[in-house]
Amino acid sequence: MITTVSTTPYTDQKMGTAGLRKKSKIAMQPNYVENFMQSIFNAIGRLDDKTFLVGGDGRFYNDIAIQKIIKMAAANGVKKLVIGQNGFVSTPAGSNIILKNKLDGGFVLSASHNPGGENGDFGIKYSNQTGGQVPASVTDKIYANTLSIREYKIYDAPDIDLSHLGTQHLGTMEIEVIDPVVDYVEMVEHIFDFNAIKALFAKGFTMRFDAMNAVTGPYAIRIFEEILGAPKGSVVHAKPLPDFGGLHPDPNLVYAKELVDLMFSDSAPDFGGANDGDGDRNMILGKKFFVTPSDSLAILTDNYQYIPAYKNGIFGVAKSAATSTAVGRVAKAHNIGYYEVPTGWKYFVNLMDSQRITFCGEESFGTGSAHIREKDGIWAILFWLNIIAATGKSVEQITREHWQKYGRSYYMRFDFEGLDTAVADKLMSDLEAKLPSLNNQEFNGYKVSEAAPFVYNDPVDNSSTKNGLIVKFADGSRIVYRLSGTGSSGATLRVYLEKYEQNKLAEEPLDMLKPILAIAMEIAEITPRTGKQHADVIT
Repeated sequence: MITTVSTTPYTDQKMGTAGLRKKSKIAMQPNYVENFMQSIFNAIGRLDDKTFLVGGDGRFYNDIAIQKIIKMAAANGVKKLVIGQNGFVSTPAGSNIILKNKLDGGFVLSASHNPGGENGDFGIKYSNQTGGQVPASVTDKIYANTLSIREYKIYDAPDIDLSHLGTQHLGTMEIEVIDPVVDYVEMVEHIFDFNAIKALFAKGFTMRFDAMNAVTGPYAIRIFEEILGAPKGSVVHAKPLPDFGGLHPDPNLVYAKELVDLMFSDSAPDFGGANDGDGDRNMILGKKFFVTPSDSLAILTDNYQYIPAYKNGIFGVAKSAATSTAVGRVAKAHNIGYYEVPTGWKYFVNLMDSQRITFCGEESFGTGSAHIREKDGIWAILFWLNIIAATGKSVEQITREHWQKYGRSYYMRFDFEGLDTAVADKLMSDLEAKLPSLNNQEFNGYKVSEAAPFVYNDPVDNSSTKNGLIVKFADGSRIVYRLSGTGSSGATLRVYLEKYEQNKLAEEPLDMLKPILAIAMEIAEITPRTGKQHADVIT
């Protein structure tokens, strides 16, 4: 029943910062998924004593790809697969399952916040035994395999029924179908003060959680409505759909428009939150008030004492280089460790495992802690609800009091999407060569204090990584340029702007950042090189 199939390599299967992401139609090409998975199995080696998690966010083609993975795992001698019922599991829940059950790794099929459907995106994340992203040494080995692969092994068998919980077998491989929500609920119940949050809802507190027709809908229904007592209907778009119901499952001000419109209306509930396709990103809103991910990380860090799991202290905090410096001021005030890493959650894992940090976050709506090795959208929302329950303050009040205490980093990201890859690469290489000449130059009253590539030297494994270009100004303002690794086609130039203020705390961010945006456009020659007069997405 095991078949060996001849194949030819694809040259585009190099994993990015969060796995392999491609257009669905690319992934649907003959042997495309099979080549990639066989390359992973080849890179891992001996499989007869290994157990892996399999699941995904329910997007288009997941059901077919999961069956391929099951049959290939059995053919390659994998000992056991643990699979979410109906093929569902969120990224944070998957990380927890791997850690709790001491699995050897897992495959979560998701393109995260990217659109789904036949004309959307498809992805496979491969995690190791930490429950987090595998290091570059492993992804490089996998990529080398994809370039030389000539055959793969697969079981010739009917599809496995994933609708019923329990154990079954394919050949010698055991398959355990589990409820993907149970372990996650147990985990967060041990982190947060659920009694305090229940009391908050019992007093009439209202919220709207938008699952965006993605994987966290069932998790949210169980936690917010059934356990914590939020009114029925507080969770919307709760049924995972292959095309996310036409929604773009990215929880930001642009794509979560329905939630944003509600929260900025006169009928807004007390709290608003959203997750992305696979549940690792989050957005936080109050009544007519938006909290940037950078501020959210800083506020959570400053209020860790309200959370039962962290009441005895935290090791430290880390952020991606592109994220605002807000959390750095909190770390200094609390006298805890503080680290800046490249974009990519895998860079936080060494810091977590070595007990250097407890919290970490990225500006791209990702926040998390050492309870797992991925960012965690529902965890972040529960953290906010726990703070509100403990303080009796609103989202806006908590945030404005934080600014009064620490000052405010006006911060926004400007994405220039769909760029020709060669054009984007040339822009970045020419800009890097220009950086030394910018030092001490003045642009419209902003004097450059330092201009250099961002280089991260990992304190654990002593590796060194260059990721993005940073221009710093004497007043504390910053410009960060980076090419994104999360798209499925073309290149995206991300430009991050930050201006620190201690006195003007209630201004419009775009108004405060316009002068720096003009400087950023000029320095990188964005318009003449790309033809774009303005960003495609602003968050």
